[in-house]
Amino acid sequence: MSSESAPLLALDLTGTFAFGLNGALTAVRATRLDVVGVVVLGMITALGGGFIRDVLIDSLPPATLLDWRYYTLAAVGGLIAFALSRHLRRMVALIDVFDAIGLSTFAVIGASKALDSGLGVAPSILLGVITAVGGGTIRDTLVGQVPTVLRSGLYAIPALVGASLMVAAAERGLSGPATDLGAASVCFLIRVIGLRFGLNAPEPPETRGGLDRRRDGGERQSGTEG
Repeated sequence: MSSESAPLLALDLTGTFAFGLNGALTAVRATRLDVVGVVVLGMITALGGGFIRDVLIDSLPPATLLDWRYYTLAAVGGLIAFALSRHLRRMVALIDVFDAIGLSTFAVIGASKALDSGLGVAPSILLGVITAVGGGTIRDTLVGQVPTVLRSGLYAIPALVGASLMVAAAERGLSGPATDLGAASVCFLIRVIGLRFGLNAPEPPETRGGLDRRRDGGERQSGTEG
């Protein structure tokens, strides 16, 4: 399985730690949870997407429960975020980079595992994206926020690109560590460029604010005419 290549495994473990750190820090910022709550949300962020994927492809128990390194790194990331939250707030840019690593490797590994389970092109790409964004979506829902994937610029799109490139390479018989890392690198670069330049996915032509302003203007005009 290409997803088990040593370089990608190392990045996968790094991404798991980063997602645990980032997820717990998000919980610290958004809520007043105790250490258990913070660590749990960090672990959900790091492991949730893989759980969803493995349940959907009927690969049970989930892979991240069979390898102690995954849940240990996720828990350690959560504990660090809890203990050093004041200092980590000044390292948001670095944490975002690690988060981008997790996003890109999870997207590629998720798509790879879906292909290995016998799914087709489209379902494999979809599961790659779900693996990358699923944990953060569960976390945001639990803390009462609109999920990052629905409001943050260029988050799901890089995962979609990375998963698509991995699946396209596999369909052409080019699957392997080099192509997996290449697909993950493209996803990573898109995410980092989006963060650096504040790029966003396309939004509706009429935003809520614009509709409210137009409605307010119409009401004022009606009042004047009356």
